[in-house]
Amino acid sequence: MSESPRRVVIEADGGSRGNPGPAAYGAVLRDADTGAVLAEDGTTIGRATNNVAEYSGLIAGLRLAQELAPQAQIEARMDSKLVVEQMSGRWKIKHPDMRPLAAEATRLAPEGTTYTWIPRGDNAHADRLVNEALDGVREGVTVTAPPDDADEDSLIEEIESPAAGEAPASVQRQARGWSAGGGVTTTLVLVRHGVTAHTLEKRFSGGLASANPPLSDEGRDQVRATAEWLAPIAGSVEAVVHSPVRRTRESAEILAEVLGRPLEVEPGFAEMEFGIWDGLTFAEVSEQHPDALKQWLGSLDAAPEGGESFRVVEERVLAGLRRVLDEHAGETVVVVSHVTPIKTLVGHVVGAPLDSVFRMELTPASVTVISFFSAGAEGEEPRTSLRLYNALPPARDAFSDPAAW
Repeated sequence: MSESPRRVVIEADGGSRGNPGPAAYGAVLRDADTGAVLAEDGTTIGRATNNVAEYSGLIAGLRLAQELAPQAQIEARMDSKLVVEQMSGRWKIKHPDMRPLAAEATRLAPEGTTYTWIPRGDNAHADRLVNEALDGVREGVTVTAPPDDADEDSLIEEIESPAAGEAPASVQRQARGWSAGGGVTTTLVLVRHGVTAHTLEKRFSGGLASANPPLSDEGRDQVRATAEWLAPIAGSVEAVVHSPVRRTRESAEILAEVLGRPLEVEPGFAEMEFGIWDGLTFAEVSEQHPDALKQWLGSLDAAPEGGESFRVVEERVLAGLRRVLDEHAGETVVVVSHVTPIKTLVGHVVGAPLDSVFRMELTPASVTVISFFSAGAEGEEPRTSLRLYNALPPARDAFSDPAAW
């Protein structure tokens, strides 16, 4: 068995013909001591800017290092001063499109990774991979020196480019073992469904027992905007998991189409059942069922007639969470769900009491990100982190329009 390199160099680049326009990245992984090329990757990423393509190249190189030289020290060399300075912590990351990419690179980069700016002429190999991908000459990873005596064909198959019909991977899979202790990181990108007629009319709209209104045209546009905003991390996502309710299924289909990921159903993430209140506005419920509404607002164990209590929903949602964490340990998945389940998950992650759901706002088609870190000890509860809450694509962000507050 050959030894894995102790030090590696990543040469990365990205480019767009049009800025934004058709874009691709190139990444080269070298043994720092011998200069030998261990692997190279040239992959298209659809329509993107130069900066997105450059970050995607860095992330692709970090993924190669994780796969082929997991214990090695890393130096990343790029001719993008923006990426080098931002990843070195000397420049702020102001553009919203860059923040998730920089966060992804940070998760993939082991402690001690350094970033070096080099002239464009010294980055010719990575630049060539970019242009070969854009010209249709190549697509995906080539391993030129396997790290051990494992079957080289199986190693290449494991990290090759996406199958035909899938979206190209612009950002590679989430780092596994990012947390201390050598455990795994499982990340859920929670997306609330887009608006329906009930959403706009502020009507109670429950889970499978409800009238199940479809997405409106506005709701479809909202979800597509969110999906396109998430597109740079498509390569990190293993699946799009959704509740079986119509509006989440329709939202998930749009996300899966843009991200090129398979669909999975998790019934635990369905919305609360509102029983006889379903389809009514808050004012109508207040008028028709005042005592029941007062009890519901004052107790987490109270439920509308024919509906569910917050406690029941919590138990159902956390059971669904356990199934997803078991099925997708160490992976990143998009979960398309509803107001109550998402707020329940957020409260669980930050250790807040269940009644915290009454003090959270969640916008349609918004993005919330939670992560679970496991050190791998038997019986140990995973550590948790809220990474992002109620985020929207820049065009829909209320903070860009104070009148919308």
